[in-house]
Amino acid sequence: MTDALDIDDFIAQMPQGMGGLNEKMGIRLTEISAERVVATMPVEGNTQPYGLLHGGASVVLAETLGSVGSAIHAHPDRLSVGIEINATHHRSATSGTVTGTATAIHLGRTTATYEVVITDERGKRVCTSRITCALMPRERYAS
Repeated sequence: MTDALDIDDFIAQMPQGMGGLNEKMGIRLTEISAERVVATMPVEGNTQPYGLLHGGASVVLAETLGSVGSAIHAHPDRLSVGIEINATHHRSATSGTVTGTATAIHLGRTTATYEVVITDERGKRVCTSRITCALMPRERYAS
């Protein structure tokens, strides 16, 4: 699957839309496919006590992007469940918006892995992350 999907249709299919945390953090998807997912997030409201973008906020953005991509890859027979994430914080951001771009590294039958690059408004790299998701049989989680 290489074509970008309609974001509103994707969100409508999710049991809780984008989820409460993503909504609180202001994460907005701008492009989605199994191979590439892009979203923005405001720095304001997602800072630590020194006024810098919180490293945990960058990790939430990265996990969202990898989870969305792997969910698209897994659909319709499997569900995506995050099993590992790491992040390296390169520089701070104190205002504006950051953009995360997840690029698929591996799209397999049982796992999907993404590299996520988060940049500031000047295009400077703020964070690099890698996330791996397990692709689980959907019937195992049916309610």
